Amino acid sequence: MLILGRIYWFLDWMVIALIVGIIAVVLLRLIANQVNPNPFGWTAITIRRLTDPLIGPVRRALLGFRVDPKYAPLVTILITIVLGWLSLQLLASIANTLAGILVSLGSGAVVPMIGYVLYGLLSLYSLLIFVRVIFSWVTVSYSNRLMRFLVNATEPLLGPLRRSLPLLGGFDLSPIIAFFVVWMLQAAVAGTLLRGFRIMYF
Repeated sequence: MLILGRIYWFLDWMVIALIVGIIAVVLLRLIANQVNPNPFGWTAITIRRLTDPLIGPVRRALLGFRVDPKYAPLVTILITIVLGWLSLQLLASIANTLAGILVSLGSGAVVPMIGYVLYGLLSLYSLLIFVRVIFSWVTVSYSNRLMRFLVNATEPLLGPLRRSLPLLGGFDLSPIIAFFVVWMLQAAVAGTLLRGFRIMYF
Protein backbone atom coordinates (compact mmCIF):
# COMPACT_ATOMS: atom_id res chain seq x y z
CA MET A 1 0.00 0.00 0.00
CA LEU A 2 2.90 2.33 0.79
CA ILE A 3 4.42 1.80 -2.69
CA LEU A 4 1.02 2.48 -4.31
CA GLY A 5 0.70 5.68 -2.30
CA ARG A 6 4.13 6.87 -3.36
CA ILE A 7 3.42 6.11 -7.03
CA TYR A 8 0.14 8.02 -6.77
CA TRP A 9 1.75 11.07 -5.17
CA PHE A 10 4.55 11.06 -7.75
CA LEU A 11 2.07 10.93 -10.66
CA ASP A 12 -0.09 13.56 -8.98
CA TRP A 13 2.94 15.85 -8.65
CA MET A 14 3.90 15.21 -12.30
CA VAL A 15 0.42 16.18 -13.55
CA ILE A 16 0.43 19.36 -11.46
CA ALA A 17 3.95 20.23 -12.68
CA LEU A 18 2.81 19.69 -16.30
CA ILE A 19 -0.22 21.96 -15.79
CA VAL A 20 1.91 24.69 -14.22
CA GLY A 21 4.55 24.31 -16.96
CA ILE A 22 2.03 24.66 -19.79
CA ILE A 23 0.39 27.69 -18.18
CA ALA A 24 3.81 29.31 -17.56
CA VAL A 25 4.94 28.82 -21.17
CA VAL A 26 1.68 30.19 -22.60
CA LEU A 27 1.84 33.20 -20.25
CA LEU A 28 5.45 33.72 -21.30
CA ARG A 29 4.29 33.81 -24.90
CA LEU A 30 1.67 36.44 -24.08
CA ILE A 31 4.24 38.56 -22.26
CA ALA A 32 6.84 38.14 -25.01
CA ASN A 33 4.29 39.20 -27.64
CA GLN A 34 3.67 42.43 -25.73
CA VAL A 35 7.24 43.22 -24.66
CA ASN A 36 9.44 41.97 -27.49
CA PRO A 37 9.08 44.16 -30.60
CA ASN A 38 11.06 41.69 -32.74
CA PRO A 39 8.87 38.65 -33.63
CA PHE A 40 11.82 37.05 -35.46
CA GLY A 41 14.25 37.13 -32.52
CA TRP A 42 15.57 33.94 -30.96
CA THR A 43 13.41 34.31 -27.84
CA ALA A 44 10.15 34.86 -29.74
CA ILE A 45 10.83 32.00 -32.16
CA THR A 46 11.73 29.58 -29.33
CA ILE A 47 8.61 30.44 -27.34
CA ARG A 48 6.45 30.04 -30.47
CA ARG A 49 7.97 26.62 -31.19
CA LEU A 50 7.19 25.50 -27.64
CA THR A 51 3.63 26.79 -27.59
CA ASP A 52 2.40 26.31 -31.18
CA PRO A 53 1.59 22.59 -30.63
CA LEU A 54 -0.64 23.67 -27.73
CA ILE A 55 -2.17 26.84 -29.11
CA GLY A 56 -2.47 25.77 -32.77
CA PRO A 57 -5.34 23.26 -32.28
CA VAL A 58 -7.19 25.76 -30.07
CA ARG A 59 -6.77 28.49 -32.67
CA ARG A 60 -8.17 26.18 -35.39
CA ALA A 61 -11.10 25.25 -33.16
CA LEU A 62 -11.86 28.91 -32.44
CA LEU A 63 -11.77 29.70 -36.16
CA GLY A 64 -14.25 26.85 -36.68
CA PHE A 65 -16.54 28.49 -34.12
CA ARG A 66 -15.93 31.89 -35.78
CA VAL A 67 -14.26 33.26 -32.66
CA ASP A 68 -11.30 35.64 -32.86
CA PRO A 69 -8.14 33.45 -32.66
CA LYS A 70 -6.35 36.06 -30.54
CA TYR A 71 -8.09 34.47 -27.55
CA ALA A 72 -6.42 31.10 -28.24
CA PRO A 73 -3.71 31.45 -25.53
CA LEU A 74 -6.29 32.23 -22.82
CA VAL A 75 -8.56 29.40 -23.97
CA THR A 76 -5.51 27.10 -23.98
CA ILE A 77 -4.86 27.99 -20.34
CA LEU A 78 -8.50 27.31 -19.40
CA ILE A 79 -8.50 23.99 -21.27
CA THR A 80 -5.22 23.02 -19.59
CA ILE A 81 -6.72 23.68 -16.15
CA VAL A 82 -9.91 21.72 -16.91
CA LEU A 83 -8.06 18.78 -18.50
CA GLY A 84 -5.54 18.80 -15.66
CA TRP A 85 -8.32 18.69 -13.10
CA LEU A 86 -9.99 15.79 -14.96
CA SER A 87 -6.63 13.98 -15.09
CA LEU A 88 -6.17 14.39 -11.34
CA GLN A 89 -9.71 13.14 -10.69
CA LEU A 90 -9.16 10.06 -12.87
CA LEU A 91 -5.79 9.39 -11.26
CA ALA A 92 -7.29 9.57 -7.76
CA SER A 93 -10.17 7.31 -8.81
CA ILE A 94 -7.83 4.68 -10.23
CA ALA A 95 -5.56 4.85 -7.16
CA ASN A 96 -8.54 4.48 -4.80
CA THR A 97 -9.80 1.54 -6.84
CA LEU A 98 -6.46 -0.28 -6.63
CA ALA A 99 -6.22 0.44 -2.90
CA GLY A 100 -9.80 -0.79 -2.39
CA ILE A 101 -9.11 -4.03 -4.25
CA LEU A 102 -6.00 -4.65 -2.14
CA VAL A 103 -7.86 -3.96 1.13
CA SER A 104 -10.79 -6.16 0.03
CA LEU A 105 -8.43 -9.01 -0.84
CA GLY A 106 -6.69 -8.63 2.51
CA SER A 107 -9.93 -8.75 4.48
CA GLY A 108 -11.58 -11.45 2.31
CA ALA A 109 -14.53 -9.22 1.43
CA VAL A 110 -15.77 -10.53 -1.93
CA VAL A 111 -18.66 -8.12 -2.60
CA PRO A 112 -16.60 -4.95 -2.10
CA MET A 113 -13.82 -6.44 -4.23
CA ILE A 114 -16.30 -6.95 -7.10
CA GLY A 115 -17.54 -3.40 -6.52
CA TYR A 116 -14.02 -1.99 -6.71
CA VAL A 117 -13.28 -3.95 -9.89
CA LEU A 118 -16.46 -2.58 -11.52
CA TYR A 119 -15.68 0.91 -10.24
CA GLY A 120 -12.17 0.64 -11.63
CA LEU A 121 -13.37 -0.56 -15.04
CA LEU A 122 -15.72 2.42 -15.21
CA SER A 123 -12.84 4.74 -14.29
CA LEU A 124 -10.75 3.14 -17.04
CA TYR A 125 -13.60 3.67 -19.51
CA SER A 126 -13.75 7.34 -18.51
CA LEU A 127 -10.03 7.54 -19.13
CA LEU A 128 -10.44 6.03 -22.61
CA ILE A 129 -13.13 8.59 -23.46
CA PHE A 130 -10.92 11.35 -22.09
CA VAL A 131 -7.91 10.24 -24.17
CA ARG A 132 -10.11 9.94 -27.27
CA VAL A 133 -11.33 13.52 -26.79
CA ILE A 134 -7.73 14.73 -26.46
CA PHE A 135 -6.63 12.78 -29.54
CA SER A 136 -9.52 14.10 -31.61
CA TRP A 137 -8.74 17.60 -30.36
CA VAL A 138 -5.19 17.36 -31.67
CA THR A 139 -6.56 15.64 -34.83
CA VAL A 140 -4.96 12.20 -34.51
CA SER A 141 -5.98 10.17 -37.55
CA TYR A 142 -8.11 7.00 -37.36
CA SER A 143 -5.23 5.24 -39.14
CA ASN A 144 -3.31 5.51 -35.85
CA ARG A 145 -3.55 2.15 -34.05
CA LEU A 146 -4.18 3.67 -30.62
CA MET A 147 -6.87 5.98 -32.02
CA ARG A 148 -8.58 3.01 -33.68
CA PHE A 149 -8.60 1.18 -30.35
CA LEU A 150 -10.02 4.23 -28.57
CA VAL A 151 -12.77 4.68 -31.16
CA ASN A 152 -13.71 0.97 -31.12
CA ALA A 153 -13.75 0.91 -27.30
CA THR A 154 -15.75 4.09 -26.73
CA GLU A 155 -18.07 4.19 -29.75
CA PRO A 156 -20.63 1.74 -28.24
CA LEU A 157 -21.50 4.49 -25.74
CA LEU A 158 -20.60 7.63 -27.69
CA GLY A 159 -22.25 6.55 -30.96
CA PRO A 160 -25.85 6.28 -29.70
CA LEU A 161 -25.42 9.46 -27.65
CA ARG A 162 -24.08 11.35 -30.67
CA ARG A 163 -27.01 10.22 -32.83
CA SER A 164 -29.58 11.25 -30.22
CA LEU A 165 -28.05 14.60 -29.24
CA PRO A 166 -28.06 17.70 -31.45
CA LEU A 167 -24.77 19.46 -32.16
CA LEU A 168 -24.38 22.66 -30.15
CA GLY A 169 -22.69 25.16 -32.46
CA GLY A 170 -20.90 22.32 -34.20
CA PHE A 171 -19.75 20.96 -30.82
CA ASP A 172 -20.29 17.26 -30.03
CA LEU A 173 -21.84 16.92 -26.57
CA SER A 174 -21.71 13.11 -26.47
CA PRO A 175 -18.43 12.86 -24.44
CA ILE A 176 -19.83 15.16 -21.73
CA ILE A 177 -23.02 13.08 -21.46
CA ALA A 178 -20.92 9.88 -21.54
CA PHE A 179 -18.85 11.14 -18.59
CA PHE A 180 -22.10 11.85 -16.74
CA VAL A 181 -23.48 8.35 -17.53
CA VAL A 182 -20.28 6.68 -16.32
CA TRP A 183 -20.27 8.85 -13.20
CA MET A 184 -23.87 7.79 -12.45
CA LEU A 185 -22.90 4.13 -12.87
CA GLN A 186 -19.96 4.63 -10.51
CA ALA A 187 -22.28 6.28 -7.98
CA ALA A 188 -24.63 3.28 -8.28
CA VAL A 189 -21.76 0.83 -7.67
CA ALA A 190 -20.49 2.91 -4.73
CA GLY A 191 -24.00 3.09 -3.24
CA THR A 192 -24.66 -0.66 -3.49
CA LEU A 193 -21.63 -2.93 -3.66
CA LEU A 194 -19.34 -0.53 -1.76
CA ARG A 195 -21.89 0.76 0.72
CA GLY A 196 -20.28 1.12 4.13
CA PHE A 197 -16.94 -0.11 2.80
CA ARG A 198 -15.73 2.64 0.45
CA ILE A 199 -12.83 4.54 1.97
CA MET A 200 -10.77 7.29 0.37
CA TYR A 201 -7.15 6.23 0.61
CA PHE A 202 -5.59 9.06 -1.39
